[in-house]
Amino acid sequence: MNNKLNICILGSTGSIGTQALDVISQHPELFEVYALTANNRYRELAQQARAYKPAAVVIANEAYYQPLKDLLLDCPDIKVYAGQEALNQIVEASPIDIVLTAMVGFSGLEPTVHAIRARKKICLANKETLVVAGELIGRLAQENRVPILPVDSEHSAIFQCLVGEGDNEIEKLLLTCSGGPFRTKTAEELEKVTAADALQHPTWDMGAKITIDSATLMNKGFEMIEARWLFGVPAEKIEVLIHPQSIVHSAVQFIDGSVKAQLGAPDMRMPILYAFSYPDRKPLNGPRLDFFQSRTLEFSEPDILKFRCLSLAYDAISQGGNMPCILNAANEVVNEAFRQGRCTFPQMADIIANTMSRTTFDATPTLETYFQTDAEARRIAAEAIDN
Repeated sequence: MNNKLNICILGSTGSIGTQALDVISQHPELFEVYALTANNRYRELAQQARAYKPAAVVIANEAYYQPLKDLLLDCPDIKVYAGQEALNQIVEASPIDIVLTAMVGFSGLEPTVHAIRARKKICLANKETLVVAGELIGRLAQENRVPILPVDSEHSAIFQCLVGEGDNEIEKLLLTCSGGPFRTKTAEELEKVTAADALQHPTWDMGAKITIDSATLMNKGFEMIEARWLFGVPAEKIEVLIHPQSIVHSAVQFIDGSVKAQLGAPDMRMPILYAFSYPDRKPLNGPRLDFFQSRTLEFSEPDILKFRCLSLAYDAISQGGNMPCILNAANEVVNEAFRQGRCTFPQMADIIANTMSRTTFDATPTLETYFQTDAEARRIAAEAIDN
């Protein structure tokens, strides 16, 4: 009898996806790959398919369907699909037990909704899903009795700190943040930084989009919004701490004043494995925290004047409705523009703020509203860049 858990990885060629495959490789007795998906990297997807022999692969960009199919001609047991609808359908496949949402950006929302409705366990690495539609996702998960387990290191840390605490009241969530590569730079110096500078993250190995978000602290703003929905704690009780060593991954302060923190080496495979195997802990080959070398733990407040994106995230969740969706859409546009050298580092926050003030606000959005809002906000942000 096969008791392995079948896993579908949305975004298997990205940073989280490739590390998840390494985790699966370390525990072939527990996990099996059922489906792999990618957006454009069809060659990498074909290589992964050869190595892990999934039942199906999906390439979101339909232009790469035939090239992917050609690369897998000698693997007739692997079904090849393409397009958004194929992504939505693959997560509903009956053999799947776990869906790891490791896609980047707004594109992760729709297949996650389909996976929840199909009652699959969600291991969430696509933070934009909760940023954009946290209330809706939470309601769907509750209605379908679907667990959502966090994969982000910070949210996994908080989740681990809460295990065994029952209904004990939380006084504060403490989200740690490396501060990115620019935390010591002046406002004048930030005018001149480039995408190449921003991509040199001091402690974490991540994809380009999330690394830029880390540099602006928008990533931490998104994580604050994500934490609000994951743990039911209002934004005013979620505090961001700059912690350059990235050893304390996050912490929880309770009403008696005690603080529980989760510590470890900066290795995303640990939270991935914990989400897959919860409530069990399984062995993992990887770096271990050496307390005799890690003698200094520094903490400081973020500078929200220099890194305005963090305060914009607090503004967005305070307004609620579709405002976080507007925030995310504008950020995706300016993030790409900065990587292309089409706007400066400080201009990103200016354009996001402008987009938030000009996009149609809806206090009670539906799923369809989010798609309309996303399109409108992207258009407004893109126009601001071009002008």
